[in-house]
Order: sequence, then C-alpha cells, then structure tokens
Amino acid sequence: KGYDNIVCTQPFGCLPNHIVGKGVIPNIKKKHPEANIVPIDYDPGATKVNQENRIKLMLAVAREKMNEEYIDYISKGIEDKINNGNIPANIL
Repeated sequence: KGYDNIVCTQPFGCLPNHIVGKGVIPNIKKKHPEANIVPIDYDPGATKVNQENRIKLMLAVAREKMNEEYIDYISKGIEDKINNGNIPANIL
C-alpha cells in the first residue's frame, strides 16, 4: 500500500524539486485521494513557525483519519459479531 502521509521537503528554493515535487503532487492525489501530502520549503524566506504549523496541520489530518479508520474497524467488528450471533442485538 505504501505511505498515506508525506512531507515533501524543499531545500533552499531548489528549482528541480519545486518543478518535480510540486508537479507530481496533484497526480499522486488524483491516483490516491487518501494521500496527505504537504510541501515544506526550507529557505531563508520561510519562517520556522510556518513550517512547524504546516507539519502540525498535516499530523492533525493524519490523526483524524486514523481515528475514523479505528472507529470504522471497531464498528465493523461489533456488526460482524451481531450478525454472527455472538452479541445479541438487544444488548446494544
């Protein structure tokens, strides 16, 4: 499956990375809509606060998705147990 969360670091205004990295991101997102990708510039014009906030936002999105997947997993497990007769439906 690969990785859903990607930080694309771009050092010092690296032109090849801006062209390739930022150019590839839309194609990856089109092919894998679940991808959580954030490009981060590391050059003199980028503030540390902005870089950290963008990474924190990406991590918050990743946590939210993980929690949703966990809830879906638990719900499916309970539903399967009800359907298999392991838990009476009237208990829930």
